[in-house]
Amino acid sequence: MTTMKEIAERTGVSVSSVSLVLNGRDAGRVKPSIAKKVRDVADALGYKPNPLARSLRTSRTRILGFVSEEIATTPFAGGIILGAQDAASAAGYMMITVNVDGLTDEPEEIAALKRYGVDGFLYAKMSNRITDVPEGLAEYPTVLVDATDRAGRVPSVTPDEVGIGYDATKRLIDAGCTRIAYVGCSEPMVAQRLRFEGYRRALEESGLPFDDRLTTNVMFHRPAQDAVDRLIGEQRPDGVFCWNDARALYVYQAAMKLDLTVGEDLSVVGVDNHRLIAETLVPELTTVELPHYEMGYWATRKVISMIEDRVPSADELPHTTAPLPPLDGPVETRVRCTLIDKDSVAR
Repeated sequence: MTTMKEIAERTGVSVSSVSLVLNGRDAGRVKPSIAKKVRDVADALGYKPNPLARSLRTSRTRILGFVSEEIATTPFAGGIILGAQDAASAAGYMMITVNVDGLTDEPEEIAALKRYGVDGFLYAKMSNRITDVPEGLAEYPTVLVDATDRAGRVPSVTPDEVGIGYDATKRLIDAGCTRIAYVGCSEPMVAQRLRFEGYRRALEESGLPFDDRLTTNVMFHRPAQDAVDRLIGEQRPDGVFCWNDARALYVYQAAMKLDLTVGEDLSVVGVDNHRLIAETLVPELTTVELPHYEMGYWATRKVISMIEDRVPSADELPHTTAPLPPLDGPVETRVRCTLIDKDSVAR
């Protein structure tokens, strides 16, 4: 096993300088050229930090607890966990994930993670919502993922829902659509309210009138299809913004019944970039990708910054579909999502 002493001998610097560099505390203390040399030599020699020795020295375990509601068992949102794991690994941390879905006792799961000596927590919800932070997390650095603290005290990261509605609608406006319908969700969800707000804002800024007859909020199955059929058949919009990709399926079906060609007679934009839908529909669906990976990655970097009382280096951030927000932003951080342009919008 390569030691810091060996790296110091190879680079001609002190062991303390090597320690600062390899523990990410070199900013302002070690010249950048020397720090780079130390990292290059450490990589070449295959240096791996000793987590046990580090935990004894710092009184930290470098273990994070990830408490998820259904996310761990839902492939669609699994990108949150993947992003969190990648960020933890890049910073030399491990992550233990527990799933709470109503069948398990959340306080007991949190207590179990505490017994492992975790340094901080990520608390994630299945869909964007306002939530109460469990009392058991009060004394620990904690970041909410895809949720917002009702009390407004705990840092959180969510998609920019208003931006989703605005960008999707603006894409349809830019394509020349003037009668833009909205197919939303009939449940009172945060995303429904805010995406609809973005839809109306885009119409208003572009000088297009809002027409309540061009909106319908649905759930699933035959009632949803019937409602969308009526909307498309009676109101004849030339563009449709759908709350998610699943609802775009109803729009495609309605268009087919009326012998309308999606991407020519009717432009459609969804949300999720759900691969089984967006890439299977013909034509492929223009959609807004939710930033699951980005939220997980950002939240982990945020909680580590709270644990270590410093901002982690941004030198080697991964390539992401949506840009990662700064860590020193507002308590409620939102990730601006990326529109994936395909063939369902007229050109």
